[in-house]
Amino acid sequence: MSQFDNISVVKQANIYFDGRCVSHTVLFPDGSRKTVGVIFPGSLTFNTGAPETMEINAGRCRVKVAGESDWKTYGAGEKFSVPGDTSFAIETLETLDYVCHFE
Repeated sequence: MSQFDNISVVKQANIYFDGRCVSHTVLFPDGSRKTVGVIFPGSLTFNTGAPETMEINAGRCRVKVAGESDWKTYGAGEKFSVPGDTSFAIETLETLDYVCHFE
C-alpha cells in the first residue's frame, strides 16, 4: 500500500537521538497506530515496549535484535519484526524511510 486513508496525524514530531531519527504518529479509526519517519545514516539502539514491525520504504540497514547473534540486512520493500520489551541495534547504511507498525 502506498498511502494511508482516513487517518489522523499527530502534529508534534517524535525526535530521537539528537535528530538522527524523526517520525510522526499516525492514528487509525480502529485505534491502532503507526509511525512514519526517517533514520539518517549511523548506528542507533532502540528499546521496544510493544511488538513492532519495521517496513522499509527506501534505504538500507543492518539490524540485530537483542538475543540474536547475527546482523541481518534489509532494504526497500522488506520488513523485520521485533518482540516487545526488548531492543534492537540498527545501522543505517543509507537514509532509511520507514513505517513502524505497532502490534
